[in-house]
Amino acid sequence: MNFDEFTGQVQHRLRLSDTGRAVRSIRATLMTLGERIPEGAAEDFAASLPMEIDWYMTGAVHEHGQRFDWREFVARVSDISGVDPAEAAYHARVIVDLASTLVPPSDLRDLRNQLPESEDDEAWVNLFEVVDAGGWADPEGDASTDGST
Repeated sequence: MNFDEFTGQVQHRLRLSDTGRAVRSIRATLMTLGERIPEGAAEDFAASLPMEIDWYMTGAVHEHGQRFDWREFVARVSDISGVDPAEAAYHARVIVDLASTLVPPSDLRDLRNQLPESEDDEAWVNLFEVVDAGGWADPEGDASTDGST
């Protein structure tokens, strides 16, 4: 999958009016994930993404491995993408689901393991709701869950 296909899928799945909004949501989600996890984990996860997309998790991040919770993640994604927190959380779920179709299962598992602060921190499962539900499904039935049309 290349940059245009990835952004097109995000735009379609989120029903966004233009590509710019899709790119902002992708950048906000992946950059904030890149800030949250260690640099090596970000590089591993990003390696399977389209070249222009992987940069958001690696090159655009000034400090990897920051410690913040799900609520702060959503607030940061919301601020960067310019949408309300509920919409930002949904966008992040859909973007992570699409990315999960491109990365090895071990990298997705590593991402999941990097996020919780403790065993009591269960809020990060929210990020994987779409993935755990079997992937995104087009309500109109014109795209499959693996990202192909």
